[in-house]
Amino acid sequence: MRKSDDAICLLAALDEGYVPQLGVLLTSIYLTHPGEPFCLYLMHSGLSEESLEKIGRRCRRFGFAFHPVFTEEELFAGAPVSSRYPKEMYYRLLAYRLLPPSVRRILYLDPDILAVNSLRPLWEMELGGCLFAAAAHTGKTELANSVNRLRLGTDHDYYNSGVLLMDLEACRKEMDPETLFAFVREHENELLLPDQDVLNAMYGDRILPLDDAVWNYDARNYNNYLLRSSGVCDAAWVMEHTSLLHFCGRAKPWKPGYFYRFGMLYRHYMRQAERYGTEEP
Repeated sequence: MRKSDDAICLLAALDEGYVPQLGVLLTSIYLTHPGEPFCLYLMHSGLSEESLEKIGRRCRRFGFAFHPVFTEEELFAGAPVSSRYPKEMYYRLLAYRLLPPSVRRILYLDPDILAVNSLRPLWEMELGGCLFAAAAHTGKTELANSVNRLRLGTDHDYYNSGVLLMDLEACRKEMDPETLFAFVREHENELLLPDQDVLNAMYGDRILPLDDAVWNYDARNYNNYLLRSSGVCDAAWVMEHTSLLHFCGRAKPWKPGYFYRFGMLYRHYMRQAERYGTEEP
């Protein structure tokens, strides 16, 4: 068990297009964790100085430590890279090489996520020898999980890579970039969601399963969660128990026409992000 006063280390990886959404995510974390220490590592390959300064100001406003990590081209010299396989797809799986050795574990979050309850129980979770902890979006009405298991030839659930707790110390001992690049070269015609497929195919048996209703709730699938819980996981349950709401898929709550439940909650946090802004404390 980790000490309860340890700073929770967060990892993000994004381009200019998702800078506003990162601001909303950070605001939701700040508002749901009063007084909690956080540090943010941001991997990027060319964010503007203006965007980095904006993110840095927000972190200072919230009392979060901020560490931009510019990804060097040298590490990707042997990587299959194309429009379909941009080098950014490797960031999560190479975090153990890209981050300082002093960072022993980290929690990766996609920027299209809201934190609505505490992340501390996840951060303090023992991984029991696993490299990662992640959730699969499963359920009686979801066929994608079974299809992806068949497609990749795995016997475990298909884990979503949008929320990923990483034991970086274990990754440094057991993972190798060249093995990763070789796998992608061999299977590049079979990979549909490249980074997520690689995570599942190569390391799925080293992932500790998380409850997606708590740690990676797919905001599109309210009715599915309600059905599979026999009516328990209603909106009130989500607000009390779910820690991470993930706005998966092409439809996004910051775009016009979003009709899924929790879209208004996201817009509430957008307004909070604007209200707090990036002014210095």
